[in-house]
Amino acid sequence: MKNILLPTDFSDNAWCAAVYALKLYEKEECTFYFLHSYKMKTSAMSNISNKLLRYMADNANQELLDLKDMAERANDNLNHNFEILLSADAMDNAIDMAINKYNIDLVVMGTKGATGAKEIFMGSNTVKIINHVKSCPILLVPNEFDFEEPKQITFPTDFNRFYGEELLHLKELSKLYNSKIRILHINKEKNLSHQQDYNLAMLKAYLEDYPHTFHWMPDYSKKENAIQDFIEELNTEILVMVNYEHSFIESIINEPVIKKIGFHATIPFFVIPSSA
Repeated sequence: MKNILLPTDFSDNAWCAAVYALKLYEKEECTFYFLHSYKMKTSAMSNISNKLLRYMADNANQELLDLKDMAERANDNLNHNFEILLSADAMDNAIDMAINKYNIDLVVMGTKGATGAKEIFMGSNTVKIINHVKSCPILLVPNEFDFEEPKQITFPTDFNRFYGEELLHLKELSKLYNSKIRILHINKEKNLSHQQDYNLAMLKAYLEDYPHTFHWMPDYSKKENAIQDFIEELNTEILVMVNYEHSFIESIINEPVIKKIGFHATIPFFVIPSSA
C-alpha cells in the first residue's frame, strides 16, 4: 500500500497533478491524501477574527470534501482510497506533518499555483516545498500535462556522487511500467576521474536488473538546454534528479523569480531528496 500526498490549492494545475498520480499508480494499492493549507500571511492575520478563520476553515473543508467526491467519481479504481487533510499551518510545514503522520511515500503536486504565469517555471510555493521537504520524493507535474505511460526515464548524473538509498526511488518508478532508465552524462571532460569511474561502475551494478542505457552528451553552455534536447530527442516521459547540495536542481530553483533561465519542464519532474 502506497501513501501519496496531493497538496492542493484547488487550482486546475493541482487537479491535473492529482489525475496524473491516479493514472501513474493505477495498478498499485494506494491511499491518496488531499492536503490543503488555509494559513494566511502574517501581515493579514491581525485583522482577521476567529469567526472569519472558522468560516475559512469550514469553506476549505467543504472544498476538500467536494474534491474527494470528484476524485472518487472520476476514478472507480478499487485499489485507490481517498482521505482529506486540512491544515492551518503553512503548506511546507503541513506537508512535513503529513509525511511523518501518514507515512507518505510520495508528494505529487503541480508546478504552478492558481495564479501561475506561463513564463514562470515553478511557483514560489513549489520552490519553497522542494527546498523544505527532505524526507520524501516529490513529483512535479506540468500544467495541463496529459498522462503517458512512462516507457523511458531520463536520469542526469555527473558521476561525482555515490548513490545509495536514492536509487530505490528510481528503481520503484522504473518498475511501475518496466521503464527504461536513460542515464545522461553531460561530459565537460574528455576522461572520467577514478572516482567517477567507480561511481559509474557502482551505478551499473545497482541497476543491472533494470533496463537502462548510458548516454554521453557534449557540454552545452547551459546544462538545462542539454537535458531538454535529450528529453525531446529520446521522447522520455519523466525526468528524475537527486536534490543534493550544490546540485543542478539548486541552480534552477534558487532564483528570486524563476524565469528566464532556459528551463521549462515539459514532462513530469521527479525530485529525490539526497540521503547524504
